[in-house]
Amino acid sequence: MQQSAVPELAHTHTRPIHWVATATAVAGVVALTSLVQPGSATAAQPAHGTEAKTAPAAAAPPSTTGVAFPLQCGPVKAIVAKKATGDLDGDGRPETVAVVHCDSAMGTPPDAVYVLTGSANGGPARVVATLVDPKDRLTVTDFAVRDGAVSATLLGYSSDDVPSCCPDVKTPATWRWNGSAFLRSTRTGAHSV
Repeated sequence: MQQSAVPELAHTHTRPIHWVATATAVAGVVALTSLVQPGSATAAQPAHGTEAKTAPAAAAPPSTTGVAFPLQCGPVKAIVAKKATGDLDGDGRPETVAVVHCDSAMGTPPDAVYVLTGSANGGPARVVATLVDPKDRLTVTDFAVRDGAVSATLLGYSSDDVPSCCPDVKTPATWRWNGSAFLRSTRTGAHSV
């Protein structure tokens, strides 16, 4: 029998410490590869002498901060109770719809609903439409902007004799831009509360 020219290797017999070391090394490689990622791929390179163009950032919806709402509140402030955003006129820029009322310490002040658009010069947004006038003595609930339409449930009064605390008429309504104005439609008709 001929002896091997190479001495017997110590690591040819596996022991539990070898498996632990191997598992630790593999876990380290996996962790390192998850931290180091390649840049994003592009399908085509720009032609020589031109720059790659990125998509424009989505326009931010108009803020209600600093808006002069056409609401007469006397010594108290106008409060934005609810707001929602969406592209109502299809121009790719969002509008903000705000439900606003006077900050009354007592009673239920009537709501107004205003459509705001961004200012071209970067100033505060401006009111471009009134969907609910506070003179109508309505309270707005179930308010949302979806699919280019404003929807709400309007709580109102069947007569001037009904106390402001207790609206007795409930009317679901939707407003949609027709190219020149917001048209209101009633979904199922008014009914008593």
